[in-house]
Amino acid sequence: MRKILILFAHPKYEQSDVNFTLIREINGLEQVTIRDLYELYPDFSIDVQQEQELLFEHEVVVWHHPIYWYSCPPLLKQWIDLVLEFGWAYGQGGIYLKNKYIFNAITSGGSEEVYQPNGRNRYTMEEFLRPFEQTAYLCNMRYLPHFHVGGTHKISASELRQKQQAYRELILHLRDSPEITLPYIQKP
Repeated sequence: MRKILILFAHPKYEQSDVNFTLIREINGLEQVTIRDLYELYPDFSIDVQQEQELLFEHEVVVWHHPIYWYSCPPLLKQWIDLVLEFGWAYGQGGIYLKNKYIFNAITSGGSEEVYQPNGRNRYTMEEFLRPFEQTAYLCNMRYLPHFHVGGTHKISASELRQKQQAYRELILHLRDSPEITLPYIQKP
């Protein structure tokens, strides 16, 4: 069984029914650690050593966040900037994240349709997430396809239940499967 670290970053968590539902669905699962970064570090003073120790102990890492101006909230960016240090996460001697799995679990007010070349945002979600993919690559991690819940302002209760269950199944698959083969990876 793999250990999974959820790095949750939402500055307005109390106003996000969708993120509350997703986190509640996986809260309490064995071998799954949820870290609410805004709860832990309201002053943005990140305990780098503690965060690195947690990364070292877990095989799968999830950056769980809403899309804020086509990226992540500022505290998650600060976490990445400080915790993924040269000589620890990458570069000479930076071996501590090698072959760990990582992906983004994201929510957006915009629907899937607006994240298309002909949509309002002009680019796909994969394109907006390229900096995260490159960060994983630099750290010798295995970057997995993202999990996305779009259209959060207009999502129906039944659609939210489906997404909530899909997120739980994904986390359980990553935790329990001998080989990571995700059902939503599209083969070329």
